[in-house]
Amino acid sequence: MEGCNVNLSVMRKGAWTREEDDLLRQCIEIHGEGKWRQLPNKAGLNTCRKSCRLRWLNYLKPNIKRGDFTEDEVDLTIRLHKLLGNRWSLIAGRLPGRTANDVKNYWNTQLRLNSRMKTVKNKSQEMRKNIVIRP
Repeated sequence: MEGCNVNLSVMRKGAWTREEDDLLRQCIEIHGEGKWRQLPNKAGLNTCRKSCRLRWLNYLKPNIKRGDFTEDEVDLTIRLHKLLGNRWSLIAGRLPGRTANDVKNYWNTQLRLNSRMKTVKNKSQEMRKNIVIRP
């Protein structure tokens, strides 16, 4: 795994367990956020620092918002996407409590679908305008 300095034969793979999440939380409470190099050993986890960092930033960090996006968040996401494109980290930086992964997933599951539906609807309306009815 790229960015990992753990012996691959002993590194645990797969979904994180509740116990591993608790160990990671406790270790960060004691030693602080951002000391990813030593964290897996201090927490007693058989995973790499990159996995610990991503788990914390995307799922465990206390200020992460869960649940539906508000109308304001949706509007801002649409406007920022027009301006920045798929630069999810930059967009998420302007949506307090939302991670880049959450914004990307919301865009790909909700907003992109809505955008496609509007495009199809607009095209069908244009086609109706251009239809010539002959007697």
